[in-house]
Amino acid sequence: MKRRIDTGSFIVIIVTFIFFTLALFTKGLTHDILLEAGILLVSVKLIIMGCRTAAFHDHIINEIKKLNDCINKNT
Repeated sequence: MKRRIDTGSFIVIIVTFIFFTLALFTKGLTHDILLEAGILLVSVKLIIMGCRTAAFHDHIINEIKKLNDCINKNT
């Protein structure tokens, strides 16, 4: 199985989660923690969108290769 999350994205998730945890312990459950949670969710959402785009790109490339093979067989 191909790994979808690259190293850079994994590092971003880990660092953001560490900052979120630190903010939770230093600020407590205040309004600021909602901002940290929002940043965490936005980071994860962008990474998930990137992964889905990469998967879709791979699918399109495979379809183009199949079409190319069909065209080459017929000529």
